[in-house]
Amino acid sequence: MLKGLNHITIAVSDLAKSFDFYVSTLGMKPEVKWDSGAYLSVDELWVCLSVDNVSPAKDYSHISLSVDQSDFNTYCSRLLSAGVETWKENSSEGESFYFLDPDGHKLEIHVGSLSCRLQELKTKPYKELEWF
Repeated sequence: MLKGLNHITIAVSDLAKSFDFYVSTLGMKPEVKWDSGAYLSVDELWVCLSVDNVSPAKDYSHISLSVDQSDFNTYCSRLLSAGVETWKENSSEGESFYFLDPDGHKLEIHVGSLSCRLQELKTKPYKELEWF
């Protein structure tokens, strides 16, 4: 039986640049670093930065990171000050800011939870929505 999300591995072209972005700009906690990778953590999730050929997805696939409502504007300002490129305007429930990492991977910071999203769907259901 699955128990949850274990870790996320992100291919990076420049370990030093990506390490600085994920630690200094996003605020992830560095755990270990070696010549071709690093382990970072955010709450119970760990992120592996792995030097590899990078080919970011051109579709909607992305990684969303949770932030408290009280921290949302601070994070947006920090990211904009760091010169991140945005890739989408928010059109869904809850506040979101969509941006790219140094290798063009699609990221999001989001205020809200699954339970908040489901509650919203009760009043504004998606087309052909099915409940389980």
